[in-house]
Amino acid sequence: QVQLVESGGGLVQAGGSLRLSCAASGRTFSDYAMGWFRQAPGKEREFVAAISRGGRSSDYADSVKGRFTISRDNAKNTVYLQMNSLKPEDTAVYYCAAKATYVVRVTPPDYWGQGTQVTVSS
Repeated sequence: QVQLVESGGGLVQAGGSLRLSCAASGRTFSDYAMGWFRQAPGKEREFVAAISRGGRSSDYADSVKGRFTISRDNAKNTVYLQMNSLKPEDTAVYYCAAKATYVVRVTPPDYWGQGTQVTVSS
């Protein structure tokens, strides 16, 4: 089992920035590609970003390209999502996810975190 705990969510004005963190425990962190998903009220959960096991490859949803950056620190068992130029439409619960794979694709994940709320005011 892998346990994932997100932090860093909150309320921010449009144009602002937030950095989400996801701390992993339970298994060897570097055995997992990691990703972020989000779910807005009344909408389905959607892919946001993913990063490969070693951190050399990443992938982003078109809606966040150029604004969000995913990174990981395997020594700290943590994955991050730096979110810049936030928009009201980025408001959602953000979920961390892990998948035991050699590629950057994390859908469908093997494990989910509990989520952290991000609210962007206009």
